[in-house]
Amino acid sequence: MDYAKNMIDKLNVEQMKIELMNTAYANDNTFIAKLDPRILFIWYGFFGIAPWFIHNAAILTGMLAATIVTTVMTKVSRLILVVLILGILGQGGYLIIATLFFGGDFIVLLPLITLTVKLAVISLASITVFCSMSPEKLSVGLLSIGVPGQVSFSISYGYRMLPLLLEEYNHVFMSYRLRGRAPLRQGFLYWRITCYFIKLAVLSFYPLLLSIAKRARTTVEALETKGSRNAFKNPDVKKLKLQSLKIRKNDYVFLVISSLYVISLFLFS
Repeated sequence: MDYAKNMIDKLNVEQMKIELMNTAYANDNTFIAKLDPRILFIWYGFFGIAPWFIHNAAILTGMLAATIVTTVMTKVSRLILVVLILGILGQGGYLIIATLFFGGDFIVLLPLITLTVKLAVISLASITVFCSMSPEKLSVGLLSIGVPGQVSFSISYGYRMLPLLLEEYNHVFMSYRLRGRAPLRQGFLYWRITCYFIKLAVLSFYPLLLSIAKRARTTVEALETKGSRNAFKNPDVKKLKLQSLKIRKNDYVFLVISSLYVISLFLFS
């Protein structure tokens, strides 16, 4: 219990904000972060979609190894990795328990393991691509492949607002704690305290939703005042934004190595 409480103490709001900011802005010096967004989208187009249509265990294992290497190269935040691991283990464990409970046997585990590997490949590929690009780079990259300007700007704006919303949620949560009353008895395995905090966490979302709506309206009015609607549709503005994109030697090297690796997996599987 002391170890669990120590881990919970480290998962405070300030630490989560730091991890989010590092994920969005502190990965610019890695090899993958310096690649052109269009090359990363091409790479993700295969590793994010192809696993659903591949059933060969050797190919999926090779793709999983490749995405693990790229994730390590991206220097992803530990918080994101923990959430990913818990999600994959929870999904796979739930399916295994449900299968055994409803009369299945261990022969069914092989398809479940295959499904878990597919989810892991797609998740790691998503982390590699989207955690290696800053909000501005991601917005420009989406704009370059034909995504409307409003959508690309909304994604970039969401990156910027996420730490602020997290901090505001913490303020609302703490205000509920100050005005409320915690259980006098903790209960077995702290179940009373756990239920109390879960209740406060749910109640804190309602004021946050109102605040988000107010911020969104203020942002839209400010953008309309500056003529954002015309800027999103103006080809000269789009050309100016895309001037920073340039495919270099490292982009071709990364794409060629990835292609040769995938081809070798299909040939020698």
